[in-house]
Amino acid sequence: MATPSWQVSGQYYETCSCDFVCPCLPGGMAVDPSNGSCTFAMGFQIERGKYGSMSLDGLGFIILGYTPEAMGKGNWSVGVIADERASAEQRDAITTIASGSAGGPMAALSGLVGKFLGVESASIVFDRDDLRWSVKASQFVDMAAEGVKGLNPNATEPLYFENTGHPAADRFALARAVKSHVNALGLSWDDASGKNNGQYAPFSWVSA
Repeated sequence: MATPSWQVSGQYYETCSCDFVCPCLPGGMAVDPSNGSCTFAMGFQIERGKYGSMSLDGLGFIILGYTPEAMGKGNWSVGVIADERASAEQRDAITTIASGSAGGPMAALSGLVGKFLGVESASIVFDRDDLRWSVKASQFVDMAAEGVKGLNPNATEPLYFENTGHPAADRFALARAVKSHVNALGLSWDDASGKNNGQYAPFSWVSA
């Protein structure tokens, strides 16, 4: 059966185990992550979404991943945390979007993924207060970060990274992770050093 057309838009939040600022994108995914390997958590808060005629409004999901060396070398392990409020049909739609099997931005990374870790359901809570934000998914994910401003003492906006080619957003704000705790789908990562990378942006995805 053909994949229906779909679109999702809202807010994207990410932390990863690289030092701030993550070298992977400016290095063209050809450089080693700061600490040799990289674990990442990308949270997506859907404000408006539709998969065919089915609404995805107000739901959320988290893409978790692990890359053992330079990201461009592949062999990624990736899994999905889906909003527990989603029906079985909505969960399937979110999984196909997040995994890239329904086309869209994540499909461009499919050749780098060596192992799909599966899907877990959880209550996902997004919280945002100006430059500070957090994403929590039951016992699986607990992450928070704060946008980083530049040297201008009058700045009201964080630093931005543009023309990134990142699947979530081509332009995103830079943030410093406050904490990142992941214990799901075989991935385990705990950091509260305040040194790790974070980033966030509005996102808007559509099927190809």
